[in-house]
Amino acid sequence: MHDLIPRLRQARIIPVVRASTAARAATAVAWLQEAGLRIFEITMTVPEAPALIRALAADPDLLVGAGTVPDARTAEACLEAGARFIVAPWVDASLAEPCRDAGACLMLGALTPTEVRAALAAGADVVKIFPASSAGGPAHIKALRAVFPDIAFCPTGGVDARNAPDYLAAGAAFVGIGGKLVDEALIAAGDRAAITRAAEDALGIMRA
Repeated sequence: MHDLIPRLRQARIIPVVRASTAARAATAVAWLQEAGLRIFEITMTVPEAPALIRALAADPDLLVGAGTVPDARTAEACLEAGARFIVAPWVDASLAEPCRDAGACLMLGALTPTEVRAALAAGADVVKIFPASSAGGPAHIKALRAVFPDIAFCPTGGVDARNAPDYLAAGAAFVGIGGKLVDEALIAAGDRAAITRAAEDALGIMRA
């Protein structure tokens, strides 16, 4: 087991930060951090994401990872910037070596049992189940856990504070929450209160 997994299990959620600008992504992280969240996945769909990862990773209180990582070269750039975990919503064996060399945790995406086996064979420490909600939700996680009882699953896609407890009860090690927690429209509107409320809902999951 990778040594980050217990910390991720304890946190229960990974906020997935997607935004059309680095400034909005940074604002989302700042507001969520003020509310008490400490783990963030910065997706490569954010412009200049590695630079944002570098800035955030300079804060020793934060655990920062990179999401939607398309190839080994991008993984290397993110790891050099300070990412502690690498996430892809598909199976890509080329990501394993840079993660192993950096001591980072690798999360690869899967949906079916065959894909879960492929992700594990490719070097995944965690299997990301995406898109979770459209694949059957918590019932799908429960079914996969019956076949893979020792695997750390992280469902993402349609997960929010309302249904996250169901995913955790079904056997997820932790969950990824994106748009329901990092709502770009609210960030663009400067609605810090709404983002804070979403963070408080998430923190309620963590404290349950």
